[in-house]
Amino acid sequence: MQTRTIRAWSWVHKWSSLVSTAFLLMLCITGLPLVFSHELNEVLLDEPWAPAHADGRRLDLDQVLETALARHPGDVPAFMSFDEDRPVVNVTSRAPDAPAGQFNFQPIDQTSGDPAPLVAGHPVIEFLLQLHTDMFLGLPGMLFLGAMGLLLVIAVVSGVVLYAPFMRRLPFGTVRTARAARTRWLDWHNLLGVVTVAWVLVVGVTGVVNTLATPILAVWKDTALADLTRAYDSPAPQGRRASLDAAVERAKAALPGRTLQFVAFPGTDYTTDHHYAVFFHGDTPLTTHLTTPALIDVRTGELAAVAPAPWYVKTLSLSQPLHFGDYGGLGLKIVWAVLDLATIFVLGSGLYLWLARRKRPA
Repeated sequence: MQTRTIRAWSWVHKWSSLVSTAFLLMLCITGLPLVFSHELNEVLLDEPWAPAHADGRRLDLDQVLETALARHPGDVPAFMSFDEDRPVVNVTSRAPDAPAGQFNFQPIDQTSGDPAPLVAGHPVIEFLLQLHTDMFLGLPGMLFLGAMGLLLVIAVVSGVVLYAPFMRRLPFGTVRTARAARTRWLDWHNLLGVVTVAWVLVVGVTGVVNTLATPILAVWKDTALADLTRAYDSPAPQGRRASLDAAVERAKAALPGRTLQFVAFPGTDYTTDHHYAVFFHGDTPLTTHLTTPALIDVRTGELAAVAPAPWYVKTLSLSQPLHFGDYGGLGLKIVWAVLDLATIFVLGSGLYLWLARRKRPA
């Protein structure tokens, strides 16, 4: 490789790294506990609880919804989700004039209608997740962090390009322990950078995809679901709607053998203004993250369509668990954590090397 080419790649590597380092360190540090968010929430929110009538008849979904909305008069329903290990239905609603993103979340004991303990997430974990996702800035924050993720990918690729000529005269993995401190740091920086390169690229690319969740869902709603919306020549119904319980049962019949995950109510990002979207997922480590909605006409309760997610929505669904190693059990999460710590070292050592070089006498 010619000297001019090496200098160009070195410039790209230096500035893509420096511009993004502070934010990438924040993402790595906050991402470390988030890898174990499920386990931490179980420990921090461990609260013994049993349903009021474990062997009794359960309320249907219309009764659960009515109970939830009675506790927040004037709210409109947004989502309904279902706990897998307890008879609890979670109802998310919002006031019509509430700011974007402000919801009321109610876990309800389906055997009695009583409130159930909230296990959605510990406040500390939720704080770290919000900081990691958008720095409390909403969509602009997500897109900004997506740009930092792109710089990370550029820094990794340019680092790999530079590693070959740098290590041309040294065996792979050499750490020159007898040399000056800066040389030792440089060797460790290069070694760990190359060892973690595949993982960093996976986490970086999936992180960028995750930051595009809002526009991806908007495109899906405006394209794949647009034909369903055009079939209606009247405004979305605001009063009485078809039975939610019957709608879910009809959706189950349309997608047998799958697990009910959540219901999106008309007007939310996950459906149209005229349909309940009843989402199901599979039961394998991979398909549990791939959802398929059955769309139910909110006026008649009839099945309107089964709408398999397009490739870009499937990509988003798979990138979220892959980003946090949340698809292979605790062992994979430990591997993710070790690689995260190695990446923190790579970022910190890169910053140290730049500062040490600036302080070096001419």
